[in-house]
Amino acid sequence: MSKDLADSSAAPTTLAKTLGNWDALALGFGAMIGFGWVVLTGGWLDSAGTMGAICAMLAGGAIMAIVGLTYAELTAAMPKAGGEHNFILRALGARPSFIGSWGIIGGYVTIVAFEAVAFPRTVEYIFPGMSKIPLWTVAGFEVNLTWALVGVAAGVLVTWINIRGVKQAGVVQTFTVLFLMLIGLLMIFGSVTSGSAQNMEPFFTPGMSGFFAVLVAVPFLFIGFDVIPQSAEEVNIPAKQIGKLVVISVVLATLWYVMVVLTTSSAMPADQLASADIATADAFGALFGSDIMAKVLIAGGLAGILTSWNSLLLGASRLVFSMARGGMLPAWFGKLHPKYQTPANALYFIGGISVIAPFFGAEMLGWLVDSGAPSIIIAYFMISGTFLILRRREPAMDRPLRVAGKGRGGEVIGYASVILTAALFLLYMPGMPASLSWEPWLIFAAWWVLGAVFFVKVPGGIKPGPDADEEVIAPVRARKR
Repeated sequence: MSKDLADSSAAPTTLAKTLGNWDALALGFGAMIGFGWVVLTGGWLDSAGTMGAICAMLAGGAIMAIVGLTYAELTAAMPKAGGEHNFILRALGARPSFIGSWGIIGGYVTIVAFEAVAFPRTVEYIFPGMSKIPLWTVAGFEVNLTWALVGVAAGVLVTWINIRGVKQAGVVQTFTVLFLMLIGLLMIFGSVTSGSAQNMEPFFTPGMSGFFAVLVAVPFLFIGFDVIPQSAEEVNIPAKQIGKLVVISVVLATLWYVMVVLTTSSAMPADQLASADIATADAFGALFGSDIMAKVLIAGGLAGILTSWNSLLLGASRLVFSMARGGMLPAWFGKLHPKYQTPANALYFIGGISVIAPFFGAEMLGWLVDSGAPSIIIAYFMISGTFLILRRREPAMDRPLRVAGKGRGGEVIGYASVILTAALFLLYMPGMPASLSWEPWLIFAAWWVLGAVFFVKVPGGIKPGPDADEEVIAPVRARKR
């Protein structure tokens, strides 16, 4: 490590406070409505039917809203970069904090990689025949050099935007979210004027397996509200308002997914949607009787990719930075850019993973969706427990936003969150209605093996380091005395 990298006294050590209300909401909401709604909606309708998919979305949104309430209180109480890392550290100590933080980073990284694969997949819909120079075949998909390089170029661009600064990333996020809102309004208009309720049949498919098949995608689809806690140190608004934005973003994302299911299913009969290349785009084109409009929706899909990619790269880098600042990852990850005050090395690390992903082909999309979800749920389960522990252990803790008041109501929210996240995790297990195939479990295992290497090999072990936030770790030290 060079002297200038090691010399923390010569470099900035705090993040710049440049985000406002709308910036934070756009980051959280934009992260949740990435690209999954474009490529996965046809599968949801085929698996569960229109109302079955909507019920799964509403159930999943309710679960995430309950988890979001625990996040809201904790974020308002500890508005520090790193979110989960700080919450769990204060309640349970350093080692559990590493596990929970590594879980949520794993979810972020799989989605960042997902977007890097989805980007060329989407561009090819607009520009057929762009795939040239075959490289190899992965799970039956021929990976071409030009196809992969489109994903690489996008990965480099998004990483560069984030290195330039959170305000620049926030501006990009705002414009892309506004464009998505325009696409959403067009979907509603097309469905009302040209859609048919008859096309929505069957409303339910037989059995509950379809419902659960959609429900297990919920952690992947809704991850992103927790980007708001990750960037809390860069938000220039009252702590109480930061917590409220977490819950608002979850509600908005639920409404978005329900809208997408309804409008898509109204456009075409179910058998035609099942055979469509990208069902949502084909449905949008059918509503307006125009192939050009299908490509307009794909442009919306590209905007969704960028919003999710941008938000989760930001969130993951802040969490890695926070862990390094607390001594849980090598200090190299905690290095801030001397000019832009962004966690540049953390961004290089995560951005590097994203530019590799396209070389594994489009089949990676499904594997990445499934592999990240269990890690996300592990983190959400630990946050739910953290909420309950801090309610009991530190009743006098300053909570600008207190969920359900000072009584038992808040604990009911916490217990419900613990039970629901544990139940979601069980759905992924072998023999369950929505068990995962071996490929997602392999990616899941690889991520946790890498985490184990850091867990064991970091000099001095996993403990709060000298740069850890004193407000967060002071109660931890007090308990050890």
